Amino acid sequence: MEHKNIVATIYLKDGLAVKSPSQPENGQDPIRLAEMYNDSGIDKIFLVDLSDDDEEHEKNILVMRDINRSIDVKTAGAGNIKRLEDVKKILYSGCIEVVMNGSKPETPEILAEAAERFGPEKMLVSIKNVDFVFKQRSLIKDSVHELVIMEPSVAAGIPRMSSVPYILKQDENDIDLLFEKLSNENIRGIYGSFINDPNTDIMNLKAQLSHRGIKMDNFEPRLKWSDLKANDKGLVPVIAQDYKTNQVLMLAYMNEEAFEKTIKIGRMTYFSRSRNELWTKGETSGHFQYVKSLTADCDFDTILAKVSQVGVACHTGSMSCFFNEIVKKEYVEKDPLKVFDNVYKIIEDRKIHPKEGSYTNYLFNKGLDKILKKVGEEASEVIIASKNAVKDDIVYEEADLLYHLMVLMVEKGVTWEDVTRELAQR
Repeated sequence: MEHKNIVATIYLKDGLAVKSPSQPENGQDPIRLAEMYNDSGIDKIFLVDLSDDDEEHEKNILVMRDINRSIDVKTAGAGNIKRLEDVKKILYSGCIEVVMNGSKPETPEILAEAAERFGPEKMLVSIKNVDFVFKQRSLIKDSVHELVIMEPSVAAGIPRMSSVPYILKQDENDIDLLFEKLSNENIRGIYGSFINDPNTDIMNLKAQLSHRGIKMDNFEPRLKWSDLKANDKGLVPVIAQDYKTNQVLMLAYMNEEAFEKTIKIGRMTYFSRSRNELWTKGETSGHFQYVKSLTADCDFDTILAKVSQVGVACHTGSMSCFFNEIVKKEYVEKDPLKVFDNVYKIIEDRKIHPKEGSYTNYLFNKGLDKILKKVGEEASEVIIASKNAVKDDIVYEEADLLYHLMVLMVEKGVTWEDVTRELAQR
């Protein structure tokens, strides 16, 4: 049985996040809002483009791209889809899925074409009444992954016409009603205004539903506190590490109550030895640590917490508490991911801050055609070296190709995150 999804919605108007289509004023930063949802326990985000023209549409597509670069939660793009090209742009922005509008007459044709090209698992359709489902039963069966029901009153009739599961709009935060709805095997998830409210405790909501037997994607620990080896004061040390950069942030301690609360609320909670009390990191500073994973070491006496750090971890204002250098030996970085990231950043810096005599700046100054020519030349060199089967030559030419590819990536605004996200989706 699949997890039930709690889905947030971000409405985009002129590049900003607005409360709803009927309340387009007082826009806020959409990336910060998406990051908040990303850390709060949301399972999916609908990114809805409310644009009125092609210029604004392109602007909102770029915002979708920036959002997808900043978060890990899967997204589904929607709004102002008039042609297959719009579907492609949304998917290329990093959205996992596209939501088509079932009330638009052009939707069936675009949907059939898009499902054929990109796969039905990427296609959703929003509906306000049963007409689309009734008329397009065959198309839905072959081309649609999920339906998005915008009017709860029509949900009862859907299963008689289609077995495709759906996400239901639910604006009321009523745990009994939510339990009733999500108990329905046809309902894969819910979305609605109360979910969009930053004050809604999503992790607590999921914990309540999970306690009632609804399968949710929340923390279900494989180890109990009793499996860990606490010290003579009932404490276990916890190392907090940034889940994206792997930077070690801080060391603190948990007792059993802190351990249980951390799992329940999804935010790192520790036991303060100096104050002799529980503290959830960020309650006073706003610098919360959202849990991505907790792992015990081989002796079960230390916990490694990978977290999404809001703000800084250290009370001094430093990102990490570990900054007082004792000794350091220079070394050549050989971690492939770090090497790619470091070289990319150097190339990016060269474009922003040109350096006299730099070959990288020579390429940027010559322009796109020169960069493309070099990529083509280096690709040919890789082919020739591979035919000659001398490993050192292959390695050298592949390194040249990768360097020139990175110059092209920087020139076109493509990041390694964009590339790896696309690979991860395949």
